[in-house]
Amino acid sequence: MTAATHSTLFPQVPDSADAVLEGLDPEQREVATALRGPVCVLAGAGTGKTRAITHRIAYGVRAGILHPSSVLAVTFTNRAAGEMRGRLRQLGASGVQARTFHSAALRQLQYFWPKAIGGSLPRLVDRKIQLVADAAAACRLRLDRGELRDAAAEIEWAKVTQTVPADYAPAAAKAGRESPRDPAEIAQLYAAYEDLKRTRSVIDFEDVLLLTVAVLQDRHDVAEQVRAQYQHFVVDEYQDVSPLQQRLLELWLGDRDDLCVVGDASQTIYSFTGATPDHLLDFRVRHPGATVVKLVRDYRSTPQVVHLANGLLAQARGRAADHRLELVSQRPAGPEPVYTEYADEPAEAEGAARRIRELLDSGVPAAEIAVLFRTNSQSETYEQALADAGVPYQLRGAERFFDRPEVRKAGSALRAAARFGGNDSLLDDAVDLPSQVRAVLSGEGWTTEPPAGSGAVRERWESLAALVGLAQDFAAARAGATLSDLVVELDERAGAQHAPTVQGVTLASLHSAKGLEWDVVFLVGVAEGMMPITYAKTDEQIEEERRLLYVGVTRARQRLHLSWALARSPGGRPNRRPSRFLKGLRPGSGAAGGRVAAGGAGGVEHGSRCGGGGGAAAPAPRRARRTPARCRVCGRTLTDAGEMKLMRCEGCPSDMDEGVYERLREWRAVQAERSGQPAFCVFTDKTLMAIAESVPEDERELARIPGVGMRKLNRYGSDVLAICAGQEGVGLDEGD
Repeated sequence: MTAATHSTLFPQVPDSADAVLEGLDPEQREVATALRGPVCVLAGAGTGKTRAITHRIAYGVRAGILHPSSVLAVTFTNRAAGEMRGRLRQLGASGVQARTFHSAALRQLQYFWPKAIGGSLPRLVDRKIQLVADAAAACRLRLDRGELRDAAAEIEWAKVTQTVPADYAPAAAKAGRESPRDPAEIAQLYAAYEDLKRTRSVIDFEDVLLLTVAVLQDRHDVAEQVRAQYQHFVVDEYQDVSPLQQRLLELWLGDRDDLCVVGDASQTIYSFTGATPDHLLDFRVRHPGATVVKLVRDYRSTPQVVHLANGLLAQARGRAADHRLELVSQRPAGPEPVYTEYADEPAEAEGAARRIRELLDSGVPAAEIAVLFRTNSQSETYEQALADAGVPYQLRGAERFFDRPEVRKAGSALRAAARFGGNDSLLDDAVDLPSQVRAVLSGEGWTTEPPAGSGAVRERWESLAALVGLAQDFAAARAGATLSDLVVELDERAGAQHAPTVQGVTLASLHSAKGLEWDVVFLVGVAEGMMPITYAKTDEQIEEERRLLYVGVTRARQRLHLSWALARSPGGRPNRRPSRFLKGLRPGSGAAGGRVAAGGAGGVEHGSRCGGGGGAAAPAPRRARRTPARCRVCGRTLTDAGEMKLMRCEGCPSDMDEGVYERLREWRAVQAERSGQPAFCVFTDKTLMAIAESVPEDERELARIPGVGMRKLNRYGSDVLAICAGQEGVGLDEGD
């Protein structure tokens, strides 16, 4: 399991600011050098967004434009914040604050609470489930464990959308939320929960944001002190911000605009928590002078994986879909995605485990394989199947690496050996750093061969083996490194939560897989009722499920396996069917219409700094520079006129709607006969293929297809669009 871009474990720190920019593509370089004013980075999956923004911060720091302590970079998980800190350290930009929204707010709240409120900050509760249970009891509501979790989620949603208990019912109805109980009961429970917190003098995680917002709003002196500290802000995963987080960001900024946001509306998968892509999509409305950079060069996945990902979004609807980015793979071709149907769920799990065993036997590292599923309840079946096949695995979302007891104990042993190693007989025969580490950790349970089977013993061994591997990499990168040097490295990594790779197949839900990638990904349970999930009813909920599958697909670098089961258990009724999202994409599933991406290709748009009025007016149009035509499947530069018309290589897979193509050919034959011209004078075969591949929905989309000029658009446009829309007999009637 690795972060979103490949890099060596211990790269050399760049020796200058300009060296920080080396290796960036043109769009990433634009991000890195746009250091003033509002900047919006629309970054598709696998396009190196973390690389772009960390190099941006590092370049600004190394060039003397940004002071490290004046920069606040915020993201959504401790893992992502730790990764960002680790990368900045490797680029020579230590001292920059990279935190989650909650972590940054909590630090400010702890510092300013005695001054702004008085006394000490109330105790922060890690989990609210017990408080919710006590509040339910006070309201005489009987809730089981599942209902308590759902009620807690509703309270979280209400708080991040800044909804008070009295307004919960109408707000939930307006948002189209299905409350776990009667909305009036949830509102009563919410009010009782808030009263209980006040009585017990405790706060929850949402309160951290709410109270920080309140302090910054009410205390002008505190707000000015925070703004004096931080002058430059970077927000990662901006499509996931909630209204409350956006309000906090606005208070941090004040009347300034040194803000860089990064996101992808097509990866919005947390709307149930209050996240919304509207802040990302409306960025140019709020900041008319913003620079917008689009990253579409996909360095992660093969053309075959990217083609499937683009195909998924081509069928999407809604505002996020209108701004989707068409990814262009920068990697060599790989195998086509594999689609497999199984009789039942146990057979599906056994099939995945069997294929994983074959991959391991062929030399694929276990850490480069993942099994991704829609819900955590699916995990147990795959844990059992992998254990039966003798495959080591790790559960994503478990305890953080440096917090594991065996890792903490191993760190203490290494630290003691670094101090007193001269008196330790274990190290008598250790001639270099890796052998010293192996000797020390052998006393903690590490062995040259892994223990049989899986479970806690295997997990402990995997943790120690990861430390052994890290020592080997560290020694290879730093000639003459000592045990003391390694201990310092481990301490810095622990502080940044920059964990080494643990060998084991990853089992994870699609939500927890966000931001990660593997060489081989198994997407399991891709069936109706699970993908989309049964309770996804509205168009918006269905589209979020599609985006969730898109996130899963784009986790794969080289190989992608998608599977589903016809029945839940052996002997059950085979009444399930594959997900609707795969229609037209998997072999034999018919055709599906595609759409042109409004987000389109990568590039840079510079906003007008004199724009006023706060409207959505775009900057004055500029003549676009001609760029080489590239295959939309594999990314190869196209030179053949026919290939340029199709925007793909002849040999790359086609997503053509065969029915539309045949009807267009019939229609063309009639038009040619009526006009007394050869058929190609109406439209060439390549143009008809291009139309059948894109299936345009309006004249604007049809006009974008090479070979459809204004004259032909005016003459034939209505007929072609009618055929694409599925109307029968268009232009074929003799009476026309």
